[in-house]
Amino acid sequence: MNFFTFDLRKIFLVIALVIVPLIAINMQRKSEEEMWFTKPFTFAGALLQRGFSGLSSGVRGTTALYLDLIGVKRQNDELKAQLAELNAQLGAMTELKLENERMAKILGFQQASKMNLLAARVIARDLLPDHSTITVDRGLKHGIQKHMAALTIGGVVGYTFRVENDTSQILLLADRYAVIDAIVQRSRARGLAEGDGAAGSKLRDLKRSDDVKVGDLVVTSGLSNIFPKGFPIGTVTAIDKTRYGVTQEVGVRPAVDALNLEELFIVLNANHEDLSPGGED
Repeated sequence: MNFFTFDLRKIFLVIALVIVPLIAINMQRKSEEEMWFTKPFTFAGALLQRGFSGLSSGVRGTTALYLDLIGVKRQNDELKAQLAELNAQLGAMTELKLENERMAKILGFQQASKMNLLAARVIARDLLPDHSTITVDRGLKHGIQKHMAALTIGGVVGYTFRVENDTSQILLLADRYAVIDAIVQRSRARGLAEGDGAAGSKLRDLKRSDDVKVGDLVVTSGLSNIFPKGFPIGTVTAIDKTRYGVTQEVGVRPAVDALNLEELFIVLNANHEDLSPGGED
């Protein structure tokens, strides 16, 4: 019974008797076979390796995506800058094209006319509500004097009323102080085209019996040799005949939108040119 008495040496002997054969058996296996006691460590190592590989792959993917997004944003900013520059260039080219077209028409009109015309550019507009004036970049040193006609290819603009050395102010047809001798082209009825203080004008001093209809063209009479004869002033838009009056007042829409002008002509000498139908060339 002493054999079963607890003895540390006996315990080591039993363990040796069990482990040594197992080790011998494992040593007899092929070298490529994994030992049984290493399998848990191998499995755990494989799990860690796969986890690390997945994490590493995710980090690399996220980093690559972030870098790609940074690159896309930078490229997008560059493209936006290029687009803005191209739009600016296109706008400048369009403006230059429109200006060239206007200049070509102006030059053609100037060359075809007998009048001594001076081209001028609008540089300012009157902001006061009681007056309708514009300022051009031509003045006394360019031969401009007071009460010279201002016009465009399309019709009458007004006339100069204040002239400085380098600039001139033009009283527009719509100003309430502007007055131009005029006739109705169709019926030859004569009156005075006068500004109404707003964007239009009116034809006054017409006799009640004068033949005027809505849609008639009102043109310059050519008196005083300021404006050429027969040049468009505007179109009749309304007719007002008082019940017992001897005259009629006619509303006229100006042929030229003077507030949107960029260039015009100052007539230095009308040379008696007649632009009415059947008039002299």
